[in-house]
Amino acid sequence: MIAQETIQKILSRIDIIEIVGGFVKLKKRGVNYLGLCPFHNEKSPSFTVSPVKEIYKCFGCGRSGNTISFLMEHEKYSYAEALRWLAAKYNVEIEEKELSPEVRQQQQVAESLYIINGFAQQFFSRTLFESEEGQDIGLSYLKERGFSVEVMRKFQLGYSPDQRDVFARAALAAQYNLEYLQKSGLVVVRDERPMDNYRGRIIFPVHNQTGKIIGFGARIIRSNDRAPKYINTPENEIYVKSRILYGLWLARQSIDKQDECLLVEGYTDVISLHQAGIENVVASGGTSLTVDQLRLIKKYTNHLTIIYDGDGAGIKAALRGLDMALEESLDVKLVLIPDKEDPDSYVRRLGAAAFRDFIATNKKDFILFRLEVALKDAAGDTGKKAELVNQMAETIARINKAEDFTRQQDYIRQCAEILRIEEAGLHSLVNKFIRERMAKQESRAAAGGAQGVRQQGAAGGDGSAGSDGGMALMRPGDGSGLMVETGVPPDDDSLSLLFRHEQNERGMIRSLLDYGLKAWDEQGSVADYILAECAELYELIDNKRLLKILDLYRSWYEKGLEPNTKSFLYHEDQELSTLAVSIMDFHYEISPNWKDHFEGKIATPEELYREDVLSTMCYLKLRKIKRLMEENQQDLSKPHTDEELMVLLQTHRHLKEMERALLQNLGTVIVK
Repeated sequence: MIAQETIQKILSRIDIIEIVGGFVKLKKRGVNYLGLCPFHNEKSPSFTVSPVKEIYKCFGCGRSGNTISFLMEHEKYSYAEALRWLAAKYNVEIEEKELSPEVRQQQQVAESLYIINGFAQQFFSRTLFESEEGQDIGLSYLKERGFSVEVMRKFQLGYSPDQRDVFARAALAAQYNLEYLQKSGLVVVRDERPMDNYRGRIIFPVHNQTGKIIGFGARIIRSNDRAPKYINTPENEIYVKSRILYGLWLARQSIDKQDECLLVEGYTDVISLHQAGIENVVASGGTSLTVDQLRLIKKYTNHLTIIYDGDGAGIKAALRGLDMALEESLDVKLVLIPDKEDPDSYVRRLGAAAFRDFIATNKKDFILFRLEVALKDAAGDTGKKAELVNQMAETIARINKAEDFTRQQDYIRQCAEILRIEEAGLHSLVNKFIRERMAKQESRAAAGGAQGVRQQGAAGGDGSAGSDGGMALMRPGDGSGLMVETGVPPDDDSLSLLFRHEQNERGMIRSLLDYGLKAWDEQGSVADYILAECAELYELIDNKRLLKILDLYRSWYEKGLEPNTKSFLYHEDQELSTLAVSIMDFHYEISPNWKDHFEGKIATPEELYREDVLSTMCYLKLRKIKRLMEENQQDLSKPHTDEELMVLLQTHRHLKEMERALLQNLGTVIVK
């Protein structure tokens, strides 16, 4: 909903070195900057940032992008969130498109709640560290639990005074709205008087993915049989419990690097593990896992390890989210803490290193663990065992994405062995549940319209298979989107040929983006020349995503706009943006020593842009001629009259002459 004018203002002020350098220590190396990659663990720097091209690339893990995609990847922002972050940094006022009164009101309420929560966090933290009551009661309690002041400040912990309305009076005196204070859960009204809701409690602020405080958890300190141990923020415009994972704001980068998320139940479990140096951990808040929470985890990793208490309640809590986790294609492991302890107490007793070893050696496969628990419960009961077979088949059937096929087959084999039943029979039962679920999905889709059926039946844009389970082979690394239908995999020579053509096409688009607005001759620009030439070569471009850039460029150019690299580099369509990044990728550069030695003696790419454009277009014309020659050769192999034969031979000779002329321009030698 951000106005295009605002987006352009933001993009015009972006300095990729300033932004990326705020997260990564960069050192100038030639015309580029070098640092340790923030997306994987490395000791030698391979993360390169180009201020000229406004892109980055890690030559270790292959990740690349622009300033906005860096924020989206590193901070896990959406496109709009990244723009808002940049707008705040560069003091650009956000102008939004026309919103409905309802949406505008909802946004205003949400913004008010964020502001109130920020005020409350500062109030509670000051009370904890600076007031006499906070130090004597709150701070001493937390220190007894083994928490350091550093970790308390890291999680912005606080304390609410054990008095009727200390916070309420402070908030109202600061002109905060009573209605919003109630909506936030910080204040309640009783006997027509505002009063504090979290009196005498330790305060745990809850952050969203961008670091804003969306609510609080408040733990009672003094024993009180009538009061609940924890009070949490009621659901409102910004606090939706099913979409929250406590600690994710501080854990997201570690989860990304470790490629594993540890899931615990409580706030103190998260804080204790952080204090021990284990930072890739979040908490579900003691509730059953939801699809939204699992999808939050999946943004960072496919590997989830659930760490729960080893009692019956802990086991049941862990098992409740299994089926949903499988449907989200998460690889789930389970670790149970022994001796009636929890992660908080256990890590303090063992120490960080021993706790890590314990997790590594005690991970149980989730599905096999469920089977193990259920078999003990069945205890020789034939009816229960038959029911268990059905349950396991239904669970395995939820692993139904094409990329998980091998994993599904492994589970069928292992479960059949443990249950002592025929593998083929279990396989058939799993397929039965898959068919039943697909039939239900199709029925629901039919009720919602035929379009929904088509969308669910078609192969997804993420590379997932369609109904036949077929897979696609995608070239990694360059984001080209070149896809080859499966069946027999292509050999290296055919792939090499395809990719060479792909590079020619990408070179043409690169020339258009780099030099399109430069002068070509007295009549027009480089863009005029390339777009005119492409009218005849259009059908040669196999990568339809490149055609999308070409068509969009043509549309903008014909409207009198001046499209350039930046127009696509920061396009809101992330597919186009990623493709533009890969097109502008820096494969090499002139070394500083060479540049200094030959300063002024060698031509730069900027000076040779006409030669670059001509070279690119020559290759495409050669492909056109090659295709015409192949068609002419096919015609020669058919029956024909003497006159037709003469025409075909003359055509072949003419095409060969054209090919030779183009090759001479390119400086290419044909060896016969």
